[in-house]
Amino acid sequence: MADERFRRPAAHEDLLAALAAKDGPFAHMYEAMMFAAMLGMQRGQRTPFEKTEERINLSRVENRKFGDVLLALLAASDSPDDPEILSDDRLDDRIKIFEEYANTGLSYLQGELNASGGRDLTELVSGLVMEALTEPTNADKNLVSEILNAGDLAW
Repeated sequence: MADERFRRPAAHEDLLAALAAKDGPFAHMYEAMMFAAMLGMQRGQRTPFEKTEERINLSRVENRKFGDVLLALLAASDSPDDPEILSDDRLDDRIKIFEEYANTGLSYLQGELNASGGRDLTELVSGLVMEALTEPTNADKNLVSEILNAGDLAW
């Protein structure tokens, strides 16, 4: 698994560099990708892409606290009728889901940045985090509870 890598969308390379710059909100590009993937999932859309930049070693995400869980949750929520999505031989599918949600999230961030006339990225990301913490986009839908209930799991 150490050789597994995920792609960075070339269309968002400048944004990723800014997000992970010295004065950016993230220390590393993979952290920005993780945030963007969750933002993309929140938007409810996966955006495929072909053109990529240098790949990032997947172990960087998996070594983050709950990084491996992030990939599993994205895949499980994206494919609720496919429990095999979590099997070891479907890692490539989980990576693709992560990449495509991240691409959507990066597109959304770029759109917000463009609409704001160049607002500070840290301020933009902080605002999105606060918005997510204070006002769920869909109060009727608690994704974690749905996953636990679907699998007849207890917390």
